[in-house]
Amino acid sequence: MDVRDTLSASLKKIETREGKRLNMFVCGPTVQDKPHMGHARTYVFYDVLARYLRYKKIRLFYLMNITDIEDHIITKMQETGRSWEDIIDSNSSEFFRVMGILKNNSVNYYAFATDYISEIIAQVSKLIKKGYAYEIADGVYYRARKFKDYGKLSKQNLDQLMIGARVEVNEEKEDPLDFALWKKKKEGEPSWPSPWGEGRPGWHIEDTAITESFFGPNYDIHGGAKDLIFPHHESEIAQMEAISRKKPLVKYWIHTGHLNVDDIKMSKSLKNFVTVEEALKNYWPEAIRIMMLSMRYNAAVNFDEKAVVDAQGTAERISILQHRVNSSKLTKNERAEEVVKRILAPLENDVNTPETIKEFLGFVKDSLAKSKMTEEEKGEIKYVLNEVEKVMGIVHNAPLPERSMDIVLNLRNELRKKGDYGSADKIRDSLKDEGIKIEDTAEGSYLWW
Repeated sequence: MDVRDTLSASLKKIETREGKRLNMFVCGPTVQDKPHMGHARTYVFYDVLARYLRYKKIRLFYLMNITDIEDHIITKMQETGRSWEDIIDSNSSEFFRVMGILKNNSVNYYAFATDYISEIIAQVSKLIKKGYAYEIADGVYYRARKFKDYGKLSKQNLDQLMIGARVEVNEEKEDPLDFALWKKKKEGEPSWPSPWGEGRPGWHIEDTAITESFFGPNYDIHGGAKDLIFPHHESEIAQMEAISRKKPLVKYWIHTGHLNVDDIKMSKSLKNFVTVEEALKNYWPEAIRIMMLSMRYNAAVNFDEKAVVDAQGTAERISILQHRVNSSKLTKNERAEEVVKRILAPLENDVNTPETIKEFLGFVKDSLAKSKMTEEEKGEIKYVLNEVEKVMGIVHNAPLPERSMDIVLNLRNELRKKGDYGSADKIRDSLKDEGIKIEDTAEGSYLWW
């Protein structure tokens, strides 16, 4: 399997360690607000990557951090008057809830940054001892220019680097490029004790403290959105490689493109975002996944309401096929396995989810076009749907109707046989108002949600 590595700017074959093991870390959300569709775009992709690696029998440990202390959270406290605990608890709970609904269920462990304060302090102390960090009035800073490779990930020259979105200007710093490792306490801010006084960690040091705790100084895959390349991921490399003297920190850097609104990145700070909660009121989770996976993961794309509507229609067609074969016995044979192999093959080439979606929808269209199917054919289709769902998470499998629904369906079928289509249509329309749809086919009628 090949993936595009940001550091080398080339496709690299993923190679596992002994025992077919891989460790993957993905930068999680800063929980100052509810998760938005930009988050969905990023985390649905990494969920599919994790699912597929495991489908290939790779023993993947997938770690994600939760940034629960950071400048944006402090700003949210000041703007709303809410406590730090209230902001973190409510927004992290909402994140876990909507990720569950979206079927993003592949993360092994969520690590909250504030649970690793002692590890953060240990890393900062090592950087000071090695001469890579220094203390001034408001905190401890990293000497970016001392790390000779600073800028290698973002392909920037130190003399041309722009100050990143989360690098503060401070005249006391030795160099404008230096970034905070520890920020000394200000009035009203949450803080923790340290050798440099009460304070809180800088943003970049949180992640290396977490990954070193789980994986040691080096690991396999690091993921996140493209806007994290500089300064965040650049600084992670500088911190960990300076501490350990072991390179590279990560073998494969994978970055997702932005989800934009009118060509501007969807962002909580810009307040131009659509929350996942809002989207889920109108669309199935599978529709949101289909929309996101129909885009190349590393391309910047605009959020388009029509794309979600189209994806909802696609999800419904897949669900219709699922219901047609639901009662059949799953059949795994060479023919069905070849279909699955063909559908998933594009994922081997830099996780090409749009091509996999295209292949799968061709299969769905051809299957729905069959007026009659043998039980073996139904079983094969059921196997294909089951295998694709394991990797892509796009098959909406509504709960089977209660016995009372069977009675209603049988009554409607009797009315249709008698030619009383008006009454049959009234039943169909009434059920539709309740979110229950009826599909009439040559083989009979099906209920689905």
